[in-house]
Amino acid sequence: MGRFWDERARENAFYFVDDRLDYNDTDVERFWSDGLKDLDRLLDTAGASIDPGDTVVDIGCGIGRLTRAALERGAARVLGVDVSSEMIARARTLNAHLPGAEFHHGDGRRLTGLADGIADACISHVVFQHIPDPEVTLGYVREMGRVLRPGGWAAFQVSNDPSIHQPRSTGFAGPLRRLIGREPRGRSAPAWLGSAVDLADLRAAADEALLNTERVAGEGTQFCCVVLRRRGCGG
Repeated sequence: MGRFWDERARENAFYFVDDRLDYNDTDVERFWSDGLKDLDRLLDTAGASIDPGDTVVDIGCGIGRLTRAALERGAARVLGVDVSSEMIARARTLNAHLPGAEFHHGDGRRLTGLADGIADACISHVVFQHIPDPEVTLGYVREMGRVLRPGGWAAFQVSNDPSIHQPRSTGFAGPLRRLIGREPRGRSAPAWLGSAVDLADLRAAADEALLNTERVAGEGTQFCCVVLRRRGCGG
């Protein structure tokens, strides 16, 4: 996954973080403003809010789209983690003016570099849907339990629709357009197609990590929002 996303970062990092953009005419201003809108929608669906002074973990941070948005919503510190060293390098450059932003190169399975109980909240959006093995996503759920403080919460999107993870034909023109750089590459790769997560398995992984499942919205869809909360000493 690291190699795949390194290649996508070199190809067009903005587009591969948010593929609603025009691949051939990327609107950078829209990229950042839509990141704030996406975070607000996630928080609204979750019924959660970022409080002033919070430390937030942004899982699959890419070049820092939600990291920047979380700081704008009041977080004092946002720790972004991504499997791609190329994305992380770009994130550090693009967000160098934000003192609360920190970026860590992850190993693709754990929240590398983050201490136990460091976070008030974990967020992730359009990240887990690209992971080919759902067991890896469940591992990240367990990692949320490790890095969250008692009472801390996680709000994230996963796919719960297996049908969207099947390869789709792009016709005869697709390979040529990719060859000449007019169409994105890699969209038939496992690291793009990803996988759906069974919600029963997710709830079980959360329970193992001392996380209560507080809310699930959009069950059966690609944009399923899950809200977890770390249990305290009293359960």
